[in-house]
Amino acid sequence: MDGALGFCLWRRWPHDLAARLNYPLLAINCYRKDTGALAYPPSLLIERGGLRVGIIGIAATIIDKTMPKHFSEGLRFTLGSEELPGEVRAVRARGAELVVVLSHLGLPQDIKLASEVSGIDVLVSGHSHNRLFEPLQVNGAVIMQSGCHGSFIGRMDLDVHEGRVSAVRHRLISIDETIKPDPEMLQVVEKIMAPHRHMLSAVVGRTETALHRNTILEAPMDNLLLAAIAEASGAKIAFSNGWRYGAPIPPGPVTRNDLWNIVPTNSPVSLTELTGSEIAEMLEENLEHTFAVDPYQQMGGYVKRCFGLKLFVKLENPKGARIQQLFAEGAPLDRERTYTAAFVTMQGVPEKYGRNRRNLEIHAIAALESYFAKHPSVSIGISGSVVAI
Repeated sequence: MDGALGFCLWRRWPHDLAARLNYPLLAINCYRKDTGALAYPPSLLIERGGLRVGIIGIAATIIDKTMPKHFSEGLRFTLGSEELPGEVRAVRARGAELVVVLSHLGLPQDIKLASEVSGIDVLVSGHSHNRLFEPLQVNGAVIMQSGCHGSFIGRMDLDVHEGRVSAVRHRLISIDETIKPDPEMLQVVEKIMAPHRHMLSAVVGRTETALHRNTILEAPMDNLLLAAIAEASGAKIAFSNGWRYGAPIPPGPVTRNDLWNIVPTNSPVSLTELTGSEIAEMLEENLEHTFAVDPYQQMGGYVKRCFGLKLFVKLENPKGARIQQLFAEGAPLDRERTYTAAFVTMQGVPEKYGRNRRNLEIHAIAALESYFAKHPSVSIGISGSVVAI
């Protein structure tokens, strides 16, 4: 879990499963399309140690904008910036002495949000996987974010006197072998995983290099995925989304469980035809989503992962003018030519780009397994597909 607000995504109406949770789901920015009403309560008031705490939730705004359609069926999402000031006043009016905002917008967005909205005491930020060893203080709000993949727990202790935070103590605690697993939770996990252990533990190959997604322009884990779908499809160009999730895989044996860690779902490998102009436009759009000067225009994620392309970019340039040179299949991109490209998920190539989209019979996990069958030991690093100049 990477964030403060665990906003679950389901193929059916979310209330079906939300009702089964043993904790409240809060979102000031998630609305039902049919009625326009909030889909979930925006906040709640709790009392701990005699202190009344107002808690406000903000869901990721990108769910209905960049995610597959079934993730947000029946729902629409706003940024939450317009709703938040009124909700802060509302929980204060209900007696809150401390206001905590749980946000899944991402750290850049949350910093701007806190600068605009007064009355927040603590903002617990998620989505962008930042490891804040020291909390940030913005407009009276203390902001914390605690990494990803269960690697850390962020602990914040506050001294509150007469409704004001008088002292803050924060620790980013590394989760390592010195912390013993909870026996009850371990039993729950094992019960769920036991039927799948044999299948998931099967070794499919070996990596000589660490496979990770820790770098913003490209990453070894994605270069492996792209090489696999390109080989499986026969395409010379391939795209995947700049996902931030996926725990690193250390050098050594690679199991089938590791493959499921690389791809969010066992999506089919897909093909489409893109003009050179479309490729350039799609990449410029993605660079804006990643590096927009206004944090509210950022969509989260890293730079779109590319195979068979080479980009030279100036990240500081304005929208639409970041790509300086673009090469495809070893030659300068021909904007009039049509290129065949492989991809996984609509985030790899959004639906508005390309034509003759079709899914192949092979899925991403099978493509990865097939790649390891042909290349039992891989050594994949940074290829230089995107170069900042």
